[in-house]
Amino acid sequence: MKREWIIRWCFFLIGLIVLGFGIALTIKGKILGIGPWDVFHYGLYLKFGLTIGTWSIIVGFFLLTITSILTKSFPKAGAFLNMLLLGLFIDFFDYVIPKPNEIIIQVFLFVLGIIVIGYGIGLYVSANFGAGPRDGLMLYIVEKTGWSITWVRNGIELVVLILGWALGGPVGIGTIFIAFFLGRFIAFSLPQCKWLLQYLVRERTNYASHKRSAI
Repeated sequence: MKREWIIRWCFFLIGLIVLGFGIALTIKGKILGIGPWDVFHYGLYLKFGLTIGTWSIIVGFFLLTITSILTKSFPKAGAFLNMLLLGLFIDFFDYVIPKPNEIIIQVFLFVLGIIVIGYGIGLYVSANFGAGPRDGLMLYIVEKTGWSITWVRNGIELVVLILGWALGGPVGIGTIFIAFFLGRFIAFSLPQCKWLLQYLVRERTNYASHKRSAI
């Protein structure tokens, strides 16, 4: 169980790192637009300063607080770490990745970023340490209303997209693509990540059993 716990935490942390890297890639390729939540964070950054990652943390903390009040429960450690670490990783990668000038490179970074985001979400979700602040609120609304996850998710993202656009955040065809098709890619990446996690857990367990029997 201890080995499984370690493996799951590795998937969770690596997933957040990969996700932060993917979001930073789409920000560098923002000529096509960026994801709805990132449009909102970017718009807040343009309007009020600070950094995109800092606004991701602030918004995440606000959503965690609201969800905790509504559910009358304290956030899980995974949700809190998701809120904090993702913003830090976004700022780190946004700082170290050079800004491209060529349009073709921006397009390439955006497309690559979507793929990386998909696998980042697949990795951290497969660890099963709780939903992030934004997904936590979405799940609460779904539970209370009975509406479909697709409609609730798209509705929330449409609201934050409009707010981000009003603040000056970059909106483009890529924004629409992320809003409506990223979920399908996650449906492809998540089973792969879950299979990999279970494979590693199984192999570690078999190795430990074999080692004990050899002694």
